[in-house]
Amino acid sequence: MKIEEPLAIHGGPPAVTRPPPIWPEADEHDRRALLAVLESRVWGGYHPAVEEVERRMAAIHGTTFGIAVANGTVSLEVALSAAGVGPGDEVIVPPISFVASATAIARVGAVPVFADVDPQTINLDPGRAADAITARTRAIVLVHFAGCPADLDRFVDLCRQRQLALIEDCAHAPGARWRGRPVGSFGAFGSFSFQASKNLTAGEGGMLLTSDPALAETARSIAHQGRRTGGAWYEHVRLGTNARLTGFQAALLLSQLDRLPDQMRRRHAAAGRLREGLQGVDGLDASPPMLDPRVEAHAYHIFSMRLDSGRFGAAREDVIAALGAEGVPVNAAYPHPLYRNPLFETQPHRVEGCPHAEAYCRDGIWLPHQALLAEPAWVGSVVDAIEKVRMASARLARV
Repeated sequence: MKIEEPLAIHGGPPAVTRPPPIWPEADEHDRRALLAVLESRVWGGYHPAVEEVERRMAAIHGTTFGIAVANGTVSLEVALSAAGVGPGDEVIVPPISFVASATAIARVGAVPVFADVDPQTINLDPGRAADAITARTRAIVLVHFAGCPADLDRFVDLCRQRQLALIEDCAHAPGARWRGRPVGSFGAFGSFSFQASKNLTAGEGGMLLTSDPALAETARSIAHQGRRTGGAWYEHVRLGTNARLTGFQAALLLSQLDRLPDQMRRRHAAAGRLREGLQGVDGLDASPPMLDPRVEAHAYHIFSMRLDSGRFGAAREDVIAALGAEGVPVNAAYPHPLYRNPLFETQPHRVEGCPHAEAYCRDGIWLPHQALLAEPAWVGSVVDAIEKVRMASARLARV
């Protein structure tokens, strides 16, 4: 890279000359899997592939039961309902997540209580969560943000001591591991999303994992219109809904599961190169800058970075625009913590002071997971682009 070259945003050549890998990855294997479901004429939620993907997800994540559902939003709603959370209860949740982590709580009639995140991992801070517990608290929705496992040692102990249901929101984290154990296996439920942007996708879809047979039966019943296992078709034993996954989605997921181990290795290697490369860039740091040694596997749904505009020499929006022109597919983090969404102007909730969440929304920058599937040379060109923009940051600020 020639540092003296003008920035691409000012008319110079971009540092990254090829786009990142297309997501999702698909090939003839996926085509054959979909065709097999098509020709079976069993297109709905009772195709054998649904039961198979439930079994495989549970086995991969160290649990006994899998309950496939329509998406990762309804999976959280079903998990909370099955765990006995309802009107009048409070559930602690981090303010840095997709909105479903909080709206699922409200949808079952409970009150979301937003506690601050750890400034390094951007996961829910165990100490702040403990401080937010009241006599009405019934559960914690613990998000493994960006694919990095939260401090499961402390959260498991906290929930056991205070008799709270732990719901792991693993939407960003399929395959992630904490101290040798997969995420999704520590709480009452692990909840997964297969939405189009996720590391494991079928376009839409979700999954609940648990090792508790009573919770598994309740969750499955809720998702299958209140039926019970072994019951009659028109026998409905509890209030439920239709949250079934289709055979087409299950077939795609089985194919995607075959790719997941290799994709995780590629993402981990690319993230390591980026983390090492950023050490020489003043003002832009990986988040967390170093992984907790208890994090055995990070899923890297997002390669999260923090921008110190004063050190870097330019405002975040200018840096993002310049990197985009250089061919680096970066985005700003969430524009605000969840509780600043207009829906919470009328929706009951509580905020326990979240300065670290507010700060992350001001300075977070994301590189999406599919970029980490690129070959090493492409990842190297991303580091070159970041260095190029940093070196020219003074000119950026003047334009």
